Amino acid sequence: MKLTPEQRITLHGFNNLTKSLSFNMYDICYTKTKQEREAYIEYIDEQYNADRLTKILKHVSDIIGAHVLNVAKQDYEPQGSSVTMLVSEGPVAGAPTESFEESPGPLPDSVVMHLDKSHITVHTYPEYHPDEGISTFRADIDVSTCGEISPLKALNYMIRSFDTDIMTMDYRVRGFTRDISGHKLFIDHEISSIQNYIPAEIKDLYDMIDVNVYQENIFHTKCKLREFDLNNYLFGYTKDKLSAKEQKDITESLKWEMDEIFYGKNIVYS
Repeated sequence: MKLTPEQRITLHGFNNLTKSLSFNMYDICYTKTKQEREAYIEYIDEQYNADRLTKILKHVSDIIGAHVLNVAKQDYEPQGSSVTMLVSEGPVAGAPTESFEESPGPLPDSVVMHLDKSHITVHTYPEYHPDEGISTFRADIDVSTCGEISPLKALNYMIRSFDTDIMTMDYRVRGFTRDISGHKLFIDHEISSIQNYIPAEIKDLYDMIDVNVYQENIFHTKCKLREFDLNNYLFGYTKDKLSAKEQKDITESLKWEMDEIFYGKNIVYS
């Protein structure tokens, strides 16, 4: 049964549950030469610099109804960026219905929801294969909240903020809170899968796998883009500039890289 605001359990004091979401995305690109690789990394560093990442995290804080207390941001040499925010409770008139439902969250300038104490961080990791011409950009966002609202409500916006080939998402609830009679509550909302917080039009684009440990309130979902168009993985030119053999070899190399990231292991094909 889903809880409505009228049905929510009366707690003894503050909601002490900690809810943490880790959102991890990958962008893959074929960079044949050193010049292409350097140009790709320069593009990524500009596209996802600390200032843009800060704007993304501020939108996340808006979605979960938080006040930003402090921002620390840094662009690194030779590449990569990090942003960390400390946030506190935002003003809320009543409990939001969304916090009781497994459904995609809002986008910015939509509804604002409740947060008590939290932090939000993002780190980026441009990387490349030394021999095979593959460059990879990874961004990790962590959102941790205490109180009623789940950071899963920011997932819809975060997915739309990045051009993503592969996503891995981890959600866990830690600690406990008590109802008015003193009975411990180790989770205060229903969840069967992180997928239920992703809009249908996005889920249609990806193959998805769940690995959930329900008794421990641990949920894991990973996603890999279904459609493959080589033009989307070439930097600065299109596949018509390549021979049929080059197209085949590059496609196999890219798909191999994506499979290894998706399954989390090195794969040897016979």
